[in-house]
Amino acid sequence: MKEIVVISGKGGTGKTSITASFAYLGGKDVVVADCDVDAADMHLLMKPDFSKSEDFYSGEKAFINQKKCTQCGKCKEICRFNAISIINEEYYVHQMECEGCGYCAQICSENAISMKEQNVGKCYISNTRMKNEMVHAKLNIGAENSGKLVAKVKNEAKRIAEETNKKLVIVDGAPGIGCPVISSLSGADLVVLVTEPTISGFHDLKRVYGLVEKFQIQAVCIINRADLNETFSNKILEFLNKKNIILITTIPYDDSFTMAMTIGKTIVEYSSNIKKLLDKSWNQIKQIL
Repeated sequence: MKEIVVISGKGGTGKTSITASFAYLGGKDVVVADCDVDAADMHLLMKPDFSKSEDFYSGEKAFINQKKCTQCGKCKEICRFNAISIINEEYYVHQMECEGCGYCAQICSENAISMKEQNVGKCYISNTRMKNEMVHAKLNIGAENSGKLVAKVKNEAKRIAEETNKKLVIVDGAPGIGCPVISSLSGADLVVLVTEPTISGFHDLKRVYGLVEKFQIQAVCIINRADLNETFSNKILEFLNKKNIILITTIPYDDSFTMAMTIGKTIVEYSSNIKKLLDKSWNQIKQIL
């Protein structure tokens, strides 16, 4: 079983549209994982049925039992995050400020403070309209530990692939270079970098590839809207050549991406010209693997 991770370094490059297109081309032979848990949108194209759901717990927060609290003030004194204050003559933990370090619970001589695990989101296993299984998730508003939720999504996708003898797992990674992306890259066999010829696109391509290099994972690249800016397209090509990154294809600017998305379809279902490019790209990626 091999794992392909599609990342971009920034939002708006067409990463999710391209990943969903690969999922469409792969059909029932692939398992799909949407690891953009902070702002998931792949379900808009995949139309999952949300057949299985599971609450995801991660991280702890402090809670004060007012019946046991003697109001000694030690917890407030030692909290370096200023998460504890006095409200109506009672000590209270502000949940948004609490970092879950547990120090207040350790120094409380009355055992009035307990650490409780937090429900930070949901993980789903779905059947999609493309006849494949998809693992996806939603992080609660303001919740943390998105990297751990990404790891949960990836592990579930791998488990399903192994149990159903699927050869490929396709992962739609989060934009940027933070914890969700790092978690997305862990264990990957191939990274597909999706970029665009803009200042921010080129800048973030270099940043995210720096992360890929640390993982020592082979990378290939797709340049979307390649005819948007010839100067930056050439700079990207020079960078790819310097880093020995295989250029899979260049996709010209096309309003079809937007039109397809508005009707809930992948670009390969909407545009025959781009379907040819991505079909060839998909076959080339499988050959590289």
